Amino acid sequence: MSKLDEILAAGSELFAQPRNSRPNEINIDLPGTDARAAAAYLRSAGCRHVSVFAEDRTEEESLAYLYYVFEHAEDKRYLVVRAPVDPRQAEFPSMAAEVPALNWQEREIQDWFGIEAVGHPNPRRVALHDNWPDVHPLRKEFPIETVLPPFEGERHVYRPTLGEGVFQIPVGPVHAGIIEPGHFNFAVAGEPILYLQLRMFYTHKGIEKRFEQLPLHHAVYLAESVSGDSSFSHGTAFCQAVERIAGVEIPAAARLTRTILLELERIYNHVADIGAIATDVGFAIANAHASRLREAVLGINEELTGSRLLRGVVCPGGTRHALDRGRVSASHEALAEFERQFAGVVDMIESSDSTRDRLERTGFLHPEKARDLGIIGVGGRASGQDLDVRRDHPYAAYDSLPFQVPVYQEGDVMRRMQVRIDEVGQSLALIRAAQSRLEPGKHRAPVPPLPVDECALGAVEGWRGEILYWIRAGKDNRIARCKVKDPSLNNWPALVEAVQGNIVPDFPVINKSFNLSYSGTDR
Repeated sequence: MSKLDEILAAGSELFAQPRNSRPNEINIDLPGTDARAAAAYLRSAGCRHVSVFAEDRTEEESLAYLYYVFEHAEDKRYLVVRAPVDPRQAEFPSMAAEVPALNWQEREIQDWFGIEAVGHPNPRRVALHDNWPDVHPLRKEFPIETVLPPFEGERHVYRPTLGEGVFQIPVGPVHAGIIEPGHFNFAVAGEPILYLQLRMFYTHKGIEKRFEQLPLHHAVYLAESVSGDSSFSHGTAFCQAVERIAGVEIPAAARLTRTILLELERIYNHVADIGAIATDVGFAIANAHASRLREAVLGINEELTGSRLLRGVVCPGGTRHALDRGRVSASHEALAEFERQFAGVVDMIESSDSTRDRLERTGFLHPEKARDLGIIGVGGRASGQDLDVRRDHPYAAYDSLPFQVPVYQEGDVMRRMQVRIDEVGQSLALIRAAQSRLEPGKHRAPVPPLPVDECALGAVEGWRGEILYWIRAGKDNRIARCKVKDPSLNNWPALVEAVQGNIVPDFPVINKSFNLSYSGTDR
């Protein structure tokens, strides 16, 4: 009996029988809307609360549902717990006070579905801005082509600053660079930051609603556009959910190809971040070299796939084409040269005392705070959170390839950069191992029409962290519901904690050390 099976058996009075379980997940129902007792029991048994989201099933069952996703370190499966919601009451008990990681996610449910999180410590709108009309766009009754009237009133009222010599510094929502909008409102006493207030969702794109309009073969392109620098990771997570609904096992060559490309995506982004962290403390020459190396990896991507950002490659059933063996062989030398030059950039940064002085003990995020907030990915591993989907819930070819997950306890900018440095080394080793096993063969399995009303979860460790896609199949091989969870949704609250007590000039490098996705959050 696996660990989750033991936990469920011991707490059987809290749950109904499992339904529609798969090799990578267990699905189980609750008898009522109140999930607090079941969730508290699972957390006490060592489970991590991964996510919560909602689904409108009023047309089919006159009910809505809440889905609570858990995992346990000793089990390779996710646990998906479903609770029914009567749409006539349209409310559920909030758990955000006990599990701060659910804060934004519960508020999204309020905004999108109009289901109230009763007892939420901060029930203000999060995804819909304050001046939106009273609409709930993810209800089935809300047409996607709806044109809303002009918005009126203030978008968001920030908590006022109080105290002598305390001032507000507003930054954004429009920024000087090419990043998307996000509003940072600092309260400062001189240079030290007392607290930071965030406001995101300025460019919400309605992607989860848009999935409901698309044929399956078009939907993968939408998944790739959720966060442009993670296009292959998002596309792969989407395809994994589809493949699990269809019961399709992808070919060995496709598993290896996906692994190679996922790690190339990790490398080019990590290298760019390492350089950007350096430039935010004035070490422009290190960033110049890192930018050159990022360009080299993008060139490898293009040679292997025809796309610098690895778009249009992944598809349900595998990949759209096989990797050319000659180009794979040529990439060996290119990656070896990259590795040699990357080591030089790392030495340059680590030998700079002034750079280390700016990065060490800056932007500290305590491991306990990271755990409570549910911080994942690079930011989590730098603060003691030993989580990695590649190892904990293997997919692609990760179950057959050895690698290490770097974890540090110090939780500062230096360690967030060090996690990236270590992961680049691990990614290069993974690519070499995968390439050595890559043999000619099928690169794509046929995917039959999806059985209506079947649902499944797909998960990928993107370069920022855990990416989740939960899909329910609809009629005519379309999607009835697609839940997208980018790691940035979890991690923005980490920035609020990490900047406290630091000085304003250190905010850019602290922010860059997390490098969160506005687009992935606003999706």
